Amino acid sequence: MSALLPALDRSEPAPKFSAKTLAGEAFNNQSLLGKVALVEFWATWCPYCRNDAVPLDDLAMEFEKEGLVVLAVDVAESKKTVKAFLERNPRKTKIVLMEDTNLAAVFAAKSFPQYVLINREGRVASQQNGAGGEAALRRMLRKAGLESKKGEDAPIELRSSPRRGG
Repeated sequence: MSALLPALDRSEPAPKFSAKTLAGEAFNNQSLLGKVALVEFWATWCPYCRNDAVPLDDLAMEFEKEGLVVLAVDVAESKKTVKAFLERNPRKTKIVLMEDTNLAAVFAAKSFPQYVLINREGRVASQQNGAGGEAALRRMLRKAGLESKKGEDAPIELRSSPRRGG
């Protein structure tokens, strides 16, 4: 069982960080105030990361208007490796390379996937080590006030069809 790092004490602001996406967008503590940031630490070779990719991408799109920013930080792989992987497996989240951020060091990312949720006030609201699928990701987001209108833990693909007739 992993203990929370002192930097992840919810009574303290998230540690100072900066990140630049492959698309050139820059993020840091200050720019994310007022938004919810979900940081995913992942690797292209990680099957659990691949399993969480689609639900994570869907959640990023679902909650984008509510201020969710998902930063998917690839840990310890080359830009060439990541770009080749993304050509075969496109992502909707904002991709960050370890060389373009201090997030992996700040949050001691050593197992994958690992998630850190930073609330609108810039404090760590939750941390999860390991994959948990869409339900676990939704539970994390609720800790920062993001809740689906589709119902608790409802998968995105479940939709009721309208009844016909009288």
